Parts: sequence; C-alpha cells; structure tokens
Amino acid sequence: MPAAHAGRGEGGVRMRPGEERRIAEALGGGAVTGARVLAGGFSHQTCLVTMTDRQVVVRLGGRDPAIEAAVMAAGRRHAPVPEVLAVLPETDDGARAAMVLEYVAGTPLSGILEGGAYGPAELRALGAEVGRVSAGIGAERFAHPGFFTDARLTVSREQPWSRQLPAVAEACMAATPDARLDVATRAAWLALCAAHAPRLTAVDRHARLVHSDLNPKNILVTRAPGGWRVDAILDWEFGYAGCPYADAANMMRFGADYPQGYLDGFVESFAANLPAGPVPRRDWLHLGRILDMFALSDLVTRPVGHPIADQAAVQIRSWITHGVPDAP
Repeated sequence: MPAAHAGRGEGGVRMRPGEERRIAEALGGGAVTGARVLAGGFSHQTCLVTMTDRQVVVRLGGRDPAIEAAVMAAGRRHAPVPEVLAVLPETDDGARAAMVLEYVAGTPLSGILEGGAYGPAELRALGAEVGRVSAGIGAERFAHPGFFTDARLTVSREQPWSRQLPAVAEACMAATPDARLDVATRAAWLALCAAHAPRLTAVDRHARLVHSDLNPKNILVTRAPGGWRVDAILDWEFGYAGCPYADAANMMRFGADYPQGYLDGFVESFAANLPAGPVPRRDWLHLGRILDMFALSDLVTRPVGHPIADQAAVQIRSWITHGVPDAP
C-alpha cells in the first residue's frame, strides 16, 4: 500500500469515539493500537489500522460501503481484489460508515512508473500484465447498463450513454470555474461532446463490470522472479455496469506522463484479453476515449488548484485542438 502515512498520535488519523471499538468487535477481538493515513478516495478516508493480531485497511465514510463491498466481491471473481472483512453502517452517535479490508502488500503502480528503475522492455511486460488483469474485470455480466443502487447490485435504468453525454457535459461546463476553462473553451468542448456522442450507440448496450477509476494509484504490483504480478486493484466506489473500453481509456487518460513501453503493453494486452461479449472493435479505444469525456467533464468542476482537475483541463484543450485520440 502507499507509504505516505502519519501516525495517529502525530496528527494523523483521529478516529471518532467508538470507531476503534466497532472495528475490533467486527473482527472478533483484538484492539486497535495505531492507524496511519493512506491515499484516500474521493469521498472517504482510508487508513492502515494496526491491531494486536494483524493489520487491516479501513475506509471511513464514503457513499455506500455496502454497495462498494458488493462490487468488490463481483470483481474478486475475475481479478485480485482485497477481501472485505466487515461492513459497518453509520451510527447515530457519530461513528462513520466503514469498510474493513484485508491488507495487501505491494507497490503502487504509480510509484513504478514514476521511479525510473525499469527500461522499456520491462515496462512493456508490466503493462501487458496490468492490461491482462484489468480486462478480466469485464467478465462480470449484468442484465443492462447503469449504476448500482443497492448491495444486491441492482442496476438502475438509465438513458443510453450516447444520449447522456451532451447533457452531462453541459451541466459540468456550467459548474466549471472560469479560471480553469474560459467560455469559448467550454463551448468548444460541448460541441465536441455533442459531435461524438452518437458514436456511443455502438456500446450503449454493453453491461459489464467497469471499475471506473482504473489508474496507477489504484493498482498494487510486485516484480516477482517469474515476471510482474498484479497484487490488488483498489478503490471500487465508482464501479458500474457498462462498457469495459472505459477502463482502458481511464488508464490512458494521462498516459503522456508514463514512461516508454508501458502503454504499448497495456493496450495490446487489454484488447487481447477482453472477454467475449464485447469483442474489440477496430475503433474500441476511440470509443473508450469518448466514454472518458464523461469523466473529463466532471473532473474540471473541482475547485481551482485541484491538480487532477488541472490535468483534465489540459486534456480537454488538447482534444479540442487535435481531436479525440485513437480514431481509426
């Protein structure tokens, strides 16, 4: 797991009254002796909790840990995903909802890609393994596309993505700070989304599990004697039923920052290992990029100074100028 932590007694994680006791009771005994902050998700706090008999990862808060736990169980059938040990609801006395996970050792993929320790051949092999594992997530099928509404993974009925994209982009551009994208750029982005949205009719009916936050910070890997191994795929709070091409595009989003070799291996392996059902089309990655227009539109609504939002703004300007990437 990420190594940037702060000790609980040094201004790090301050669990609310009763939260430590609830975690200990849910795990059948032991006591919490310390906690350190890990890289959290969008709507929750994540920490490594040390107990008298083991270490676990606890995610506090969040949208609905029961739904995320169910999504993780579905993903675990096809990819390495940490086991959910307990799901605890929010209480009236102020204890946050919590999900307790097994601790998985490994190095964040982001650290490998930023570290400069491996050459193009090794990184291509790493990308191939990440692509293989990531494609497997899409083996989980659902009756129709949409968002999960409960812990049974009931899927909501949604308008097709091809119809949703222009409206979602318009709402996001209305909420985007002027300091990030000016009026003319926002208008150009809306026009680009509207022009490309009809192409999503090709994938509107795909109903496979999509992680929806598949980026190097959410993947743990190990360089083993026999080659690269993916130890865990983390942070499933945005999972939904849809088209797996979106996960590949998520990984590609800021790919210009990755070292040579990695993305070549990833894309080739992802396409080769997609489960039957959607079969990769000639334009599969381009369709994934169009699906990623939803995420790019949403990201730039973050407050001024948000680094990922600023990166997304750079991508939007580039696509306006040069077109949506990977068109056949």
